[in-house]
Amino acid sequence: MNHTEHEFPMMRVDFKVNGESASLNIEPCEMLIDVLRERLDLKGTKRSCDVQVCGACTVLVDGNPTSSCTTLCADAQDREVTTIEGLAQGKQLDPIQRAFIAHGALQCGFCTPGMILAVKAMLARHDKPSEDTVRHYLRGNICRCTGYVKILEAIMDLIHHPSDYQ
Repeated sequence: MNHTEHEFPMMRVDFKVNGESASLNIEPCEMLIDVLRERLDLKGTKRSCDVQVCGACTVLVDGNPTSSCTTLCADAQDREVTTIEGLAQGKQLDPIQRAFIAHGALQCGFCTPGMILAVKAMLARHDKPSEDTVRHYLRGNICRCTGYVKILEAIMDLIHHPSDYQ
């Protein structure tokens, strides 16, 4: 048996990314993060740990926070994927993005896309989440720069004063 590179048969995957239809031929083992970053040029999704612990690669799949580094692209078949690029409406940032900016809730920014998407999913499920609920939703997102204080301040201010960020 030859132990050289194995070739996998290509498969077609059809899904929506940020509201746009995508139809691609992929290898069955391709991860969602690789397809997003390399095939669709959506670089906002960050690669870090590759084992689903840091949250940098978080995207929304049918509105649920999902680690794209451990999700096969094939699993996106007939689903809606939202990346950080899909939140802004043209040049109009999402209120969560505006709250993060207003509070300086980022430093290097590497974790920010995953954090913002986790918050987006939380706010879709909870009208007025408590700080404990916010902490629960962010538990899978690691920030090595900020210490989380400004992140929590931004989110709580957005929750209590949403019209300030519209």
